[in-house]
Amino acid sequence: MTVLAGPFAIATVVLALGGASKMLEPADTANALRALHLPSGRVLVRVGGAFELVVALAALVTGATVLAAVVALSYAAFAVVVMLALGSGRAISTCGCFGKVDTPPSWVHVVLDLVFAGVAAAAAVAVDSQVALPDVLSHQPLLGIPFVVLVIVGTGLVFLAFTALPKTMAAVKAFRP
Repeated sequence: MTVLAGPFAIATVVLALGGASKMLEPADTANALRALHLPSGRVLVRVGGAFELVVALAALVTGATVLAAVVALSYAAFAVVVMLALGSGRAISTCGCFGKVDTPPSWVHVVLDLVFAGVAAAAAVAVDSQVALPDVLSHQPLLGIPFVVLVIVGTGLVFLAFTALPKTMAAVKAFRP
């Protein structure tokens, strides 16, 4: 087992949740992409979301090098799109990463995307990284329940960092005299 197992599991679960959300609610992502003059159809967003979901779950379960690399590339692409949104000067209230939940483009989003890209890239290139969930759980005490709980808590914290933290930071900035 490796120190990458927990962060990699969180990265893949967040990617899977985002993909599922885009499949179910593609409108906000399509609108954000349209505002940036990028390919933006709802069908395209749904297909992209399905791809994210399948790749993330397959990477989580298998830990395959190629899938970890695709997860890394996905997060790197997200970082680029969010940086484009931040630099565009356009009012984009949400990127639609989690469906109807507001996820405004922010530097927090960019940093988390880059961290997850790095984690997934490290899992892809590490020799014998053992990040596949079944392998990780087989080496955990108490049937892996503490590990799973920590992944769920970590995923929740990342979700809050993507959604609530940027809005809180904007409110604090607006409140300053």
